[in-house]
Amino acid sequence: MLLLEITTGALMELFTQKDFKVFDIPDFRERMQAISERIRPKLKSIGEALAPAVSGVVDQPLYLHVAKHARRTVNPPDDTWAALGADKRGYKKDVHFKIAVSRNCVRFLFEVGPEYYDKAEWALRWNRERKDVIETLHSAPKLSWFKSEHDEDPEAFVARSTPEELMSLVGELTRRKRDGQLVLGRRLDGSEVRKMDPARFRRIALGTFKPLATLFTLHDQRVLVTR
Repeated sequence: MLLLEITTGALMELFTQKDFKVFDIPDFRERMQAISERIRPKLKSIGEALAPAVSGVVDQPLYLHVAKHARRTVNPPDDTWAALGADKRGYKKDVHFKIAVSRNCVRFLFEVGPEYYDKAEWALRWNRERKDVIETLHSAPKLSWFKSEHDEDPEAFVARSTPEELMSLVGELTRRKRDGQLVLGRRLDGSEVRKMDPARFRRIALGTFKPLATLFTLHDQRVLVTR
């Protein structure tokens, strides 16, 4: 068992091959039980260990929310996650960071999700600061963009995407009002995670989230729009 104790006293426990195999369990109840018993405690430990450092990156307190999948009664989830957001009550209606685990990988993500209440204003803020934002994202060679937060495989590296392509992704937030989303981050193959010590896992997580912090802080800005 690999554990990492950091300055907060939180312990980070990483995933094993047996954990990834949880998502191969066909039976709904059995998979949900395995997720609850094996995956959720580890996601909680990872989220608790990362939250203070990620809070420092965005200069505000972030709160941990570990997925419970409480509304599911059939079709067990193919992935599960811990989210870090600025609202104690929930994360879906705000921009947020996420540590997601599925059958083949772990993903560190930043999401502007379908339920985010301020999509139009957030997209406007991106547009106003697009030069600095795109430069920051292009400086992170490992960042990718995903069509969906549930996809294991990204569509393309951000650094290889043109400014026009990135602007188009942001445009989808407002063109698809009900389900528009923006998902950026990094995928780690399960085989890589299984060999990784917690200190390296933490470094990669923070190295992924730091350039994405500029997108998180767009949420906090106040923009005066003249009509």
